[in-house]
Amino acid sequence: MSRAKALRGLALAMGYACVAIGLLHVLVGNAAIPGAVSAGATVDSLGRFFGAIFAGYGLAWLWAARQSPIPAAAVRGLTAVFLLGALGRLLSLAVEGRPHWFQLALAALELALFPLLFWLADADAEARAD
Repeated sequence: MSRAKALRGLALAMGYACVAIGLLHVLVGNAAIPGAVSAGATVDSLGRFFGAIFAGYGLAWLWAARQSPIPAAAVRGLTAVFLLGALGRLLSLAVEGRPHWFQLALAALELALFPLLFWLADADAEARAD
């Protein structure tokens, strides 16, 4: 598989996954968080709001994936936001302690995808230049 196809596939997967996860959080609130218990109306409201923002983040990935060529600056920017989320998880781990195992798995995935997506960012533009 070419780097350009890998980039497009990962960008689409990121987009669809983020939209689905975001909408799930909007629809079911705290019940979408593995291992979470009811945190009250304030945290539920915040989670649903951030779910909508996360769905919008996914739409940005889908927009980028549908460009020709896929803009490297957009991929790097979206990937940097993804890394910031992973760093937030690590900060939470340091401050609050060990979360549900699924959150740790997500942090590992986010940290692993960051360098891959950053490396692939200009693959589509390079393939079209050749």
